[in-house]
Amino acid sequence: MITAVSMNPSIDKSLTIERFQYGSMNRVMSSRRDAGGKAINMSVVASTLGLQVKCVGFLWRENGRFIENRLLENGVESEFLWLDGAVRTNLKVLDAEQGVVTEINEPGGQVSEEDLEKLTGLVCAQAEDSDFLVLTGSLPPGCPKDFYARLIRAVEGLPCKCVLDAEGEALHLGLQARPNLIKPNRMELEMAVGRRLDSRSDVVKAAAELARSGIDWVAVSLGGAGALLTDGEKTLFAPALKVPVKSTVGAGDSMVAGMLSGLLAEAPMEEVLRRGVACAAASVMAEGTRLTDKATYKSLLGQIKIEGV
Repeated sequence: MITAVSMNPSIDKSLTIERFQYGSMNRVMSSRRDAGGKAINMSVVASTLGLQVKCVGFLWRENGRFIENRLLENGVESEFLWLDGAVRTNLKVLDAEQGVVTEINEPGGQVSEEDLEKLTGLVCAQAEDSDFLVLTGSLPPGCPKDFYARLIRAVEGLPCKCVLDAEGEALHLGLQARPNLIKPNRMELEMAVGRRLDSRSDVVKAAAELARSGIDWVAVSLGGAGALLTDGEKTLFAPALKVPVKSTVGAGDSMVAGMLSGLLAEAPMEEVLRRGVACAAASVMAEGTRLTDKATYKSLLGQIKIEGV
């Protein structure tokens, strides 16, 4: 059982433009509207892969049912604390000619300390019956940057393992609580270790250092350069597949879901990384925020090459 904590969900509006012109008028070729946010994305992909997952967290009354319905349609259980206000809207603009996505994200609704205390209680209750607790995505206004660290410490001693996929201070402070799995990209890893990482060997060394500091697994997504996974002693690398990129939104969330499918199956590290990379590749092949298609994911698994580092 996976529990995903959704602190700041969104409604993602995806626009496709033939050739984006900055500071000028652009005509939209196509558009779509999806329920989004990293925890929502991860939950949907995990359910697509056949995993049991429940999403808990905050939801705002205006447009909130749109989020809830997406989870329901994808077989994801949910339990939210409902707040006054509106779910934020994130705009994703795809330049079809360049294959580049520009994101414009709203901050989200305000939360109070009382709201955070209620959520902590809900998370702790859910963690008692979970194998993994996934803490991912941005924090809403009013939420302290160390809140993910607080949740990791709050569930200490319970049987669940904690997954942290955050950025900035939320990641930096969360690392101090020693989650079991983290998935930074290169920039986030640089911030975590406090130095530039100019080569793959630099990335490997930094990831292994974090793993040896008390984190069981460190996965690093390197975009078009591939991904790696280390437990501090053993490091594996998977080159990226050459696939058509239609959207990068949700690729990292898909990678987390894929890796969790391997960890729940108690698969070897090679298989954990293979599933994560295949899931991310299937996600970028999907338009907008449609995320991973299971048939595409399965077709890519055999194409993933795993190398020792």
